[in-house]
Amino acid sequence: MSIAENKKACHDYFIEERIEAGLALEGWEVKAIRAGRAQLKESYVIVKAGEVWLLGCHISPLITASTHVKPDPVRTRKLLLHGREIARLIGKVERAGYALVPLNLHFAKGRVKLEIGLAKGKKQYDKRESEKQKDWEREKSRLMKTRPG
Repeated sequence: MSIAENKKACHDYFIEERIEAGLALEGWEVKAIRAGRAQLKESYVIVKAGEVWLLGCHISPLITASTHVKPDPVRTRKLLLHGREIARLIGKVERAGYALVPLNLHFAKGRVKLEIGLAKGKKQYDKRESEKQKDWEREKSRLMKTRPG
């Protein structure tokens, strides 16, 4: 079940591989995510000191959040991955020129997961080409529907 999606990622990048990662969250964040108050629009993923981090993800705290907790909506959150996955990602990002992009925040077996994509950036002409392709697919499906048969 999807909570938040980064629709701009597929427009700006060629997604070559998708990886599901856990998130280290606080209690108020889980409650806010269940209420649908998460946004991935401006967020990105970095690798720092052998760990993977999610930056810029905005989780709006609920009004009913406890008084003794000071919620920070855009704090840096750690992504939970196996060591070999992290090592492989570090190799791809540092050597092959890939970027890590958050794609989708969703629930899996009651836990909050983040789908990250190993991506290469699109040039402007690539974006125009994929837009033309999308328009052609839409036009083709519209023609097939209206065709008498």
